Amino acid sequence: MRHVRKSTWQEHYDMGQGFRPLGDAELALLAEHVPAPEGGRALDVGSGTGELAVALARMGYRVDAVDFAEGALVRARAEHPEEQGVRWLCLDIEQDPLPSPPEEDEGGYDLVTLRLSAAFIRARSRVLRALGAQLRKDGALVVITPVVEHTPHERRHIALDEDELSQITDGFEEAMRFDAQGLAVLVLRGAGGSFTAVEKGRPDPQAVVGAAAVVTNASGEVLLGRSARGMWELPGVH
Repeated sequence: MRHVRKSTWQEHYDMGQGFRPLGDAELALLAEHVPAPEGGRALDVGSGTGELAVALARMGYRVDAVDFAEGALVRARAEHPEEQGVRWLCLDIEQDPLPSPPEEDEGGYDLVTLRLSAAFIRARSRVLRALGAQLRKDGALVVITPVVEHTPHERRHIALDEDELSQITDGFEEAMRFDAQGLAVLVLRGAGGSFTAVEKGRPDPQAVVGAAAVVTNASGEVLLGRSARGMWELPGVH
């Protein structure tokens, strides 16, 4: 199960644990593809102890760094006490409203980043589209994630496979992918595009009897899965 309880993350940070350090290849890609515009604002989702948020501030962004584990933010403030370009905010990106800008600032972000956190978001498509809707004109959403191909089996839960990476790009007009020492770096622009349904034809029957279910939640969302043939389907068995 990918979702990890808030108490587990709190324990993770209280024990002094961290994540893969921010690499030079990642920083170079950010500097090349999402340099800070004048007055640029960035939102760092799942900011942890703040390494990326601080790097973005030093690139020239004013940064809102959000994490749902208060222990992460306690460490971030302690490890970066002199950093003035970052607001440290405790909120759950899947449940809480996005942060409001300072009174003197305009709404929206020029950059939204998710580093090493996308695999842990349950309603990933909904969250990414909501984040994309917060981008200013010409803004970018950057997802940095481990890839299953380069991740040991016992750590599969922290990584995304190729189908999941493809799904992330749905709804964006422009998607670029780069490699940063085994991490996939997706740079997405043009949020608000439509999903394209492609009819692939009726597949050959694989079973005499099949069953499917319509699964919804309180928000009215419907659960679909992408099959090995690349089609969106209701969950079912044969």
